[in-house]
Amino acid sequence: MRARPGRLRSLLVGLCAGATVIALTTGPAQAAPVGTAVPAGPAARADAAYAISTPTNISAPCSGQNAETIQAVDPAVNAVYDAWMGCKGIGFAGSRDGGSTFGSPLTLPGSTGQNGSRSWDPAITVAPDGAIYVAFMVARSGLTFPVVDVSTDHGASFKTAGQITPPDANNWGDRDFVTAGPDGTLYLTWDYGPSAAAVTFVCAASGSCSFATGDVNAVLQKSTDGGRTWSAMSHISPGYPNSGADSAPVTVEADGSIDVLYQGYVVTDVPTDNLTVAHTYATRSTDGGATWSPPVRVGGGAGSMNNSEWWIDGSEALGPDGTLYATWDTQGSNSDTGWLSYSQDHGATWSTPVQVPSDTLNVPHVMQVVAGPPGTAYVGWLSSSDPRGYAQYLRTFLTTRGWLSAPVRVSRNFGTSTVWPGDTFGFSAPAPDRLVLAWGSAVAPTASNDSIWAATVGVALP
Repeated sequence: MRARPGRLRSLLVGLCAGATVIALTTGPAQAAPVGTAVPAGPAARADAAYAISTPTNISAPCSGQNAETIQAVDPAVNAVYDAWMGCKGIGFAGSRDGGSTFGSPLTLPGSTGQNGSRSWDPAITVAPDGAIYVAFMVARSGLTFPVVDVSTDHGASFKTAGQITPPDANNWGDRDFVTAGPDGTLYLTWDYGPSAAAVTFVCAASGSCSFATGDVNAVLQKSTDGGRTWSAMSHISPGYPNSGADSAPVTVEADGSIDVLYQGYVVTDVPTDNLTVAHTYATRSTDGGATWSPPVRVGGGAGSMNNSEWWIDGSEALGPDGTLYATWDTQGSNSDTGWLSYSQDHGATWSTPVQVPSDTLNVPHVMQVVAGPPGTAYVGWLSSSDPRGYAQYLRTFLTTRGWLSAPVRVSRNFGTSTVWPGDTFGFSAPAPDRLVLAWGSAVAPTASNDSIWAATVGVALP
């Protein structure tokens, strides 16, 4: 069944003239200059249509490598904000027209190299009062910790709100996530280990690094004064300091309950902490992060992650009806498969996982999910599954019907597969039927470095 014509016409109003419309049917996918649909087999329910804008390079003024973007929205002012590794530190660009155009990028304070320091892993959120908070990791003077910058003028300028001081000298720290609760409280998760010397790495030739050993743990800290001061660490993953956990995206429900999804490795040979295979776990706190529910394994029968998976694995989104969505990907002996599962009881139980990308090729599938209207999940992934290189893909899922379309390619051009695109991409829904995606990709004529590309996608649902 095709999208109803009236809905498709209204969807296109306001989209840029260069947008390509894809109406997917149950027959073979049709070729298109933008948004090539990939056949997904008989399970696909072809009821969605997509209007995809021509991607634009939002990092163009920043020379060198620009990768690993992350995104947040402020629907109250139709704003979209992206932060990424680039612009000689952490770059930022904002849009005040729902992602159609972006302003000139700027470099966030505290992110540029000073006294041998470096910065990486940006995270971003918008508080209820419209303040933008960008967190990122820095390494300085033997310490590794998150810095939090804030903007109160819709991204026109930033100042450093504060930083987190590690409780241990010569600590290890990595991937941070930040979100704001309904009352404005900031919640920040990050990967923490008391000893950097205990962490050893497995690094990919055209990717980043994963962990072979280490005292890695998922922890949470919160701030009630706009990021100036932070609480002591709450240990999310059980077994600190040898829990084997990393990468812990966080969401906050309307009643203040905190939901976290994290990647937990099987740890052997304590205290050397060999990290073997990992699974995805969900946990919840109803007391502001002081205590956490026993972790629930998500997608138990879907396989495991290996310790050479270098991208950020695991994404969680909260729908307007309270449904939680989780995405991740697993590795087999010569395969990689992306998955989606959902929970309608605050993470206590999860649906049987469904495969998202059509392929299971042994290449990265960097998975992320955002929530749409009640019962609707938009799933995106960045992958080099096409022999032409990295591309950004999208698919729509309904809890009552399954997939509403085959995978759709959002990116127009392919990025060189030998250039690291970053471990994440930007993905948000400024409106229930409008998405914005941003991704790192090294395309001609500057194929030796990534740029950050962004596109809007209008979605006509059945």
